[in-house]
Amino acid sequence: MNGGLPAGAQGGAASSAIAFELDGRPVEALPGESILEAAQRHGVEIPHLCHKPGLRPDGNCRACVVEIDGERTLAASCCRAPATGMKVSATGVRARRSQKTVLELLLADAPAGGHAEHSELGRWAGALGVEAPRFTARAQPAPDLTHPAIAVQLDACIQCGRCVRACREEQANDVIGYAWRGDAARIVFDQADPMGGSTCVGCGECVQACPTGALLPRVQGETVTGPGERQVDSLCPFCGVGCQLSFQIEKAPGGERIVSVDGRDGPANHGRLCVKGRFGFDYVASPERLTVPLVRKPGAPKRPVFGRVPANWREQFREASWDEALEIAGGGLAAIRDGTDGHPVHGPRALAGFGSAKGSNEEAYLFQKLVRTGFGSNNVDHCTRLCHASSVAALLEGIGSGAVSNQVADVMQAGLIFVIGANPTVNHPVAATWIKNAARRGAKLVVADPRRTELARHATRVLQFRPDTDVALLDAMLHTIIAEGLVDEAFVRERTRDFDALRKAVAHCSPEAMAPVCGIPAELIREVARDYARSRASMILWGMGISQHVHGTDNARCLIALALVTGQIGRPGTGLHPLRGQNNVQGASDAGLIPMMLPDYHRVGDAQAAAAFERAWGMALDREPGLTVVEIMNAALAGEIRGLYVMGENPAMSDPDLHHARAALASLEMLVVQDIFPTETAVLADVILPASAFPEKTGSFTNTDRIVQLARQALQPPGQARQDLAILVDIARRLGLDWTYAHPREVFEEMRGLMPSIHGISWERLEREGAVTYPCPDETSSGEPVVFRERFPTADGRGRFVPALPSPGAELPDADWPMTLITGRQLEHWHTGAMTRRATVLDAIEPHPTVSLNPRDLAVLGLAAGERIRVASRRGEIALVARADDGVPVGSVFIPFAYAEAAANLLTHPALDPFGKIPGFKHCAVRVTAIH
Repeated sequence: MNGGLPAGAQGGAASSAIAFELDGRPVEALPGESILEAAQRHGVEIPHLCHKPGLRPDGNCRACVVEIDGERTLAASCCRAPATGMKVSATGVRARRSQKTVLELLLADAPAGGHAEHSELGRWAGALGVEAPRFTARAQPAPDLTHPAIAVQLDACIQCGRCVRACREEQANDVIGYAWRGDAARIVFDQADPMGGSTCVGCGECVQACPTGALLPRVQGETVTGPGERQVDSLCPFCGVGCQLSFQIEKAPGGERIVSVDGRDGPANHGRLCVKGRFGFDYVASPERLTVPLVRKPGAPKRPVFGRVPANWREQFREASWDEALEIAGGGLAAIRDGTDGHPVHGPRALAGFGSAKGSNEEAYLFQKLVRTGFGSNNVDHCTRLCHASSVAALLEGIGSGAVSNQVADVMQAGLIFVIGANPTVNHPVAATWIKNAARRGAKLVVADPRRTELARHATRVLQFRPDTDVALLDAMLHTIIAEGLVDEAFVRERTRDFDALRKAVAHCSPEAMAPVCGIPAELIREVARDYARSRASMILWGMGISQHVHGTDNARCLIALALVTGQIGRPGTGLHPLRGQNNVQGASDAGLIPMMLPDYHRVGDAQAAAAFERAWGMALDREPGLTVVEIMNAALAGEIRGLYVMGENPAMSDPDLHHARAALASLEMLVVQDIFPTETAVLADVILPASAFPEKTGSFTNTDRIVQLARQALQPPGQARQDLAILVDIARRLGLDWTYAHPREVFEEMRGLMPSIHGISWERLEREGAVTYPCPDETSSGEPVVFRERFPTADGRGRFVPALPSPGAELPDADWPMTLITGRQLEHWHTGAMTRRATVLDAIEPHPTVSLNPRDLAVLGLAAGERIRVASRRGEIALVARADDGVPVGSVFIPFAYAEAAANLLTHPALDPFGKIPGFKHCAVRVTAIH
């Protein structure tokens, strides 16, 4: 086994097999295998409890002991390597007697029946015929049910240490440990705190590791003691890491339900999950699910909701049949397109569509195809406009591709990891585990962010720079590398262009000049720049702290320049990785859900590329770029866009300046919303189409690593809800398109015929392999986890330096608005909260909106943690509970944007990055006051 680490993270193993004897027959062990692993591979079952694939072998339960010829004592097979000629007895009398005795002793303390029956301990006892133990049970601790997600029942604990290793060594959360000695020794959380009062982040890795049921999942207050009646292998529906998981399904009144989730050994997670992936699944069974088509009643006013959607929202709608709802939706959109309603503003550009990064590749592809061929324009966009549009713009401009160069797990091969403008422990928790693991294995970790996040605990150096001064910091690093002769001259000469422009631009950006701007000491900037340039392999990962600025493209240009100037790209452990926020934002972008790009990033004005799609789709296409998300809202408010089709997005929560966005949505004459819940956008719709949740459909999804993976349907949609792909086909037919797609494989086959990046990935291959990395030019290719090895996908094969100089944000603090607002996500909630706030465990952990301030600011303002306070900007105000956080810089506040009752985007401004057309969510001026 590889200890749960990504492929390539280990090395140095011998190349030849080891011949030895096992229970009297000759066998061979593979390099690096233990006796236990070799025995398992040869069909010999040895009981084991403290051992688990992916965890470091410990050898402390002694259930796996074997007899080795010539040795006096029995050996733990989980941590003993075989040697050539060794004779091992795993099932002989002496070994079996010891194995049974160990199991009997452990069973003596286990509770009779209940959760122990379904545990590994119970199964091994049954397999070896161990019955009622002869030994007296010891007194055991009472159950601890203080955590909403995890039941602690230490009466079943055998102190095997698997939970400790899972928490400390895999997830690197350092919550679980041992306390006391001898007979009093037991597992504890932090300083022997109740689990609900500890720093546990609810990832559940300990639950998955536990072999006895001492740690079990909880759902809606109910402890889940066993597996489901059936299992469906699928994917996590949340962030872009793309963790593979298995849904455990059981019968329930009216159908079936998911009772628990287990991590699978997928390429991105190797069995690991976070609190959202493991416990955030019961939103699909929420009583708020949309289950029947709804049509707005005649004359019912469209009133934007400020706060949570009220219980009486349905009073504005009536139920309709699918045929009627589709006819009203499709007919209304067609009338605007064709001008048959007599309105002077009509035509293809009077319509627009917002697709979803939560849907599958097939749904994204069909949605953009519907807008381009059914509406007749390129007015189609999705959430990448609100997260990584500036990153993609800079990457396309600089290196010819918007995709990541290296996969997250490549950090295990890096000498230095530079994480900037990202909080992966919250936004990409499983990706963060690989970063933490790499740091503990010796990689230098540099964390650069205005907030001091949890990842900083693992960092070699922390650069807590002033908000909105990213370019100043990065230009100072570039200046240092150039001035101190740390440039990879051969790489720059052979694989880049326009280096002189960069040299001139940063000549006056010395660390001494930029230190007063960004707030980082000049010598520290120099040290980080030197380490990055000199490292054998340096990798940059960034998030929306880089992209969500009016100068987000400039931020990304600087990061690209860092990689190019040092040659830190095109090799394992190097490169550029913008961490994707939603589960399929990479795939949705690849599929063309962008107003200026066709699938595979062909510009809509590229005559040759457009002609290929015209031949395939059988009609002429608009060659003018469409409008982006915020531009569509502006056009709607101006009366230039009259109809909008929204599938699985919630712009009434995710757009900046929500007063403006909601007014725009309310002004539309035909708003069609396809979703699973009555979101803040849906209640403004003219037609609501009930759709399918993630576990209710099959499709392919592309994660942040460029890995295409298959999600499989586990449940049926509730009531009259339909799968999204079928709804898209029905809408298309009412717009005059002769679509007959009946299964996602048909759509995927069309996609791979038009997208060279995935041409070698057939649907059959996905079903067989489960995951394939692109670019994958043909079916013999295994995909390319590291790209740009020899050239960049630009016209001349070279990367391009695009200089950027520091510039002020669109809105700076002043005397009236003295503080800076930073928005973002929190661990338990995702995006606008439509799913996670309806997941009972997640909402129980973080039920209320909060605003985090530095304790010094709280003291100066005369406020206290736990007090309700008001945060206001030039656009609006919200009330939240104050939370003290010394990681938030003085003069700033941090607000998660998942809470409708205190929507952070009521405060943010709509100023756009001129290149990526992304709003500057991460920086606006606010003031904080007490609520009396």
